[in-house]
Amino acid sequence: MRVVVPVILSGGSGTRLWPLSRPLKPKQFLPLTGDRTLFQETVLRTRSASAPLIVCNEAHRFLVAEQLRELGVGAQAVLLEPIGRNTAAAVAAAALVAVERAAGGDEPILAVFPSDHVIGAPVAFLEALRHAVDAAASGRLVTFGVVPDRPETGYGYIQRGAARGPWSEIDEFVEKPDEAAAERYVSSGRYLWNSGMFVFRADAYLRELARHAPRILDAATRAVAEAVQDGGDFLRLGAAFADSPAISIDYALMEKTDQAAVVPLDAGWSDVGSWAALHDVLGKDAAGNVLSGDVLALSCRNSYVRASGRLVAVLGLDGVVVVETPDAILVMSRDEAQNVKLIVERLASPAEKDGPGR
Repeated sequence: MRVVVPVILSGGSGTRLWPLSRPLKPKQFLPLTGDRTLFQETVLRTRSASAPLIVCNEAHRFLVAEQLRELGVGAQAVLLEPIGRNTAAAVAAAALVAVERAAGGDEPILAVFPSDHVIGAPVAFLEALRHAVDAAASGRLVTFGVVPDRPETGYGYIQRGAARGPWSEIDEFVEKPDEAAAERYVSSGRYLWNSGMFVFRADAYLRELARHAPRILDAATRAVAEAVQDGGDFLRLGAAFADSPAISIDYALMEKTDQAAVVPLDAGWSDVGSWAALHDVLGKDAAGNVLSGDVLALSCRNSYVRASGRLVAVLGLDGVVVVETPDAILVMSRDEAQNVKLIVERLASPAEKDGPGR
């Protein structure tokens, strides 16, 4: 029997959405696009499947529990990482737990989703998920390739190979390109954005890890064997988890396996990786502005302005981001959206003095 188990990865830090996103409450736990948080929206997208497995940082365990409670959704387990080791190890632990808890005869298929993505067209998403599950049932390791609508330099790309009905083989994974290369990729029609979302049978993923990344599998196996149930749904992974290399599924496996496949996804996807990306996915006024909170905007265009607790008045801005929080204010050009992490790194530097927002 085919059983789809959502695996929701909630360990990201969201540094490019500073000052709103902070280490103790990163972007996935914030209501950035509506009344629900990105984490909650991710959970609800997969609610028709079996109870999810959540993998998260220990510091966020109560955020996860509270936000699940608000939805009235129970988790199969909430796996607590003793230390972040990127996605390959996190999913290995989830796969082992899924196999361990599967009912007799069930073959768990993992649907792996970061908890901080936006899907604007859920019906199209579910159709793509159905195709991915069908491909995964035959042993393929499937990723979703987002159909690009612009030559984006902030994403990696996937070159499609031979078509196999609704999915394709993968010819190549390509690193983030420069502008000229991105334009070539998009105009060719053969390239998709690499979404970081996956579907595969748990046993197929573990088998391919054994072939291509045995250290990850060994560390995850020992961490699950040492795991301790810690009240409610929390499963505290053992210290052996730290022995895993810190590497993504793409690098550890998808670029090496001969079982990789891609399903095109055209569903209004965004990883909301920056303030500019958030501006893109939200409704705008006639001048292209996104205004949130107590904001007075005059003669402004194509800007994102967010006030958390005070009046923010802006005048004559074009393509600017302004974010006000109780202890920090960010003002920048939208063109610098990918570089907010440099501010976070600077504030975290020991050479910097302690102060607000640090």
